[in-house]
Amino acid sequence: MKNGLHPGQTGDLLWVVDPTMTITLGGLPAATVFSTPFMIMLMERAAREALRPFLEDSEESVGVEVQVEHLGPAALGDTVRGLARVTAVDGRRVHFAVQAFAGDREIGRGTHRRAVVNLNRIVENVEKLCGDQGRALALEPNPGNLPPLETLRVATKDRVTTVTFRRPDALNAVNVRMTGEWEQVMSWLAGHPEEVRVAILTGAGSAFCAGDDVKELASLSLDEARRLSLRQANLWLAAERLPQPVIAAVNGPALGAGCVAAYSCDFRVAAHAATFGMPEIKLGWPPGYGVAQLTAIVGKARALELCLLGESIPATKALEWGLVHEVVPGAMLLTRAQHLADRLLALPAEALRATKRLVHADEGQLPKITHRADTEAYIRCLALPDAQEGIAAFAAKRKPQFRGK
Repeated sequence: MKNGLHPGQTGDLLWVVDPTMTITLGGLPAATVFSTPFMIMLMERAAREALRPFLEDSEESVGVEVQVEHLGPAALGDTVRGLARVTAVDGRRVHFAVQAFAGDREIGRGTHRRAVVNLNRIVENVEKLCGDQGRALALEPNPGNLPPLETLRVATKDRVTTVTFRRPDALNAVNVRMTGEWEQVMSWLAGHPEEVRVAILTGAGSAFCAGDDVKELASLSLDEARRLSLRQANLWLAAERLPQPVIAAVNGPALGAGCVAAYSCDFRVAAHAATFGMPEIKLGWPPGYGVAQLTAIVGKARALELCLLGESIPATKALEWGLVHEVVPGAMLLTRAQHLADRLLALPAEALRATKRLVHADEGQLPKITHRADTEAYIRCLALPDAQEGIAAFAAKRKPQFRGK
């Protein structure tokens, strides 16, 4: 640690309170406030900023102890400030008085202690703790065999596994059973990093995947629908944690959950007949997950167009928007996906796995957790009359008559 750090020196940090930093009290949107854990993090990060100029390149500071009082609320969208003042320096341990403000109003205060540590030691410890890099979110890797599957077909040849949505009569819509079977397939892929080097995802029949099974959704309680949505969000987020590059070979409509499935893959090759859309708004609810990932790929303006209008775009426009990497004739789709898989197989396996992890990690944590807010908005709207009208109109194959309020 460099010389010059002494009591009285300060560090501060400004944040804007976003949905990931809040807690909704009593389920009331108007009572959405800055959460205590994030207030503590704000003050700890302010202390880290105070220490930063005094650290060597090989050093970092870590929190050791914090004691905080939460004195008042801050609302969604407020600018909050963390302030940390050094009170004592004890070798490589530094003590702080910390405060948090919303405007001029103090909302938190306390004490905090940080230790200055060697980065190499931190890396060694993290590598020991995180030796299971094959873990895909909450899904345990399965090094064994897959059980029989009904809604998916899995075929492996020359270290390339092709997974096919297999509900062609329902346009490969995702139901509860398919969700469970996808979880099994993801765990199996995570457990076979050497035997399976690349995965390809495609659909049987004329569709890639038409989204959630709306007819089944009508039979679920709100709690069941919430749990299912969260499982599906974790499922598609797990795709980026898989050791294999995943290629979507989009043969037809990819709508809603099917569109999310496609853009959760690392590569997307589309047939000319493919279409992409987020049509949930036309049924009376917002997407239950995947909005942040879509925005990261196509940008805010185009994500708004897809999600607010609910209209599909053709493969050529998806290519223009960066939603797909290549568009090919339908007869060549799987051949082209296999050609891409062969190119990946020719590259060093561990370097591919490491590079995939780095690219997805660089995106940050926000897209990984905003599905919680997506799901809550989806469930809230699902309970409203407009959603019931949307489901009834879907079943009757007629245009819904929304209240517009």
